[in-house]
Parts: sequence; structure tokens; C-alpha cells
Amino acid sequence: MDNEEKKSVVREGYAKIAKEGKVLSIPLTSCCGSASLADEISKRVGYTEHDIAAVPEGANLGLGCGNPVVLASLQEGDVVLDLGAGAGFDCFLAAQRVGTSGRVIGVDMTPEIIAKARRMLERGITAR
Repeated sequence: MDNEEKKSVVREGYAKIAKEGKVLSIPLTSCCGSASLADEISKRVGYTEHDIAAVPEGANLGLGCGNPVVLASLQEGDVVLDLGAGAGFDCFLAAQRVGTSGRVIGVDMTPEIIAKARRMLERGITAR
């Protein structure tokens, strides 16, 4: 598989997650009031309940590999660039740290994920 084929497979996978809200055919959201799969995955890689509750519903896709915001020494007014931002989970957390005088830029390669992130942004930085 060449690089373009690999990129295509990744784009298709992320587009499916954005459209269907599933990872490996398992829904990311929960029925019945229990924690979602995305939340459980995120807790395992370093996010707290507070982090998860501090972002708009749907911003956490459970695709992260760690919590970079907790590792960064972000200050009011900083500029943050999140490569592979997904639906904006880390962007929303970083925005709370850099405040209105800072800036957070999220970049992703999948149009469907970018559209989902824009919908999250339209909802605003509000807790669930």
C-alpha cells in the first residue's frame, strides 16, 4: 500500500466515525445513562471526568492517544496548534486555558471531521 492509499484509508475511517458516531461498529454514545465508549477510552489515556464534561457533547470521539493539554504549560494569551484535531476535544480544553486573548487552531485532514468540529464550535465552549 503506497502513501496515498494509506491516506485514503485513514480519511475513509475518520469520515465514517464522523458520520456514524461509531468506532469498529461500536456506538460512541451511550444509551441508558452509562459512560460512553469515547469517554471510557479518553479516561484510559489521561483525560479526567472534568475534561470530558468541559467540552460540547460530540467533541470527544475517543480517538486520542493522551491528554496533551495537561502536559502543556498553557498560559493566557498563548497560541496553540492542534494537528489531527478531530472534532476539537483538545482544542476546547486548550481554549479554556489560553482564554479570549489566546488562539487555538485545529487542523485535520478529513472534511467530515472538520465539519463536525465546526458544528461543535457553533455550539460554543459549554459543558455538557
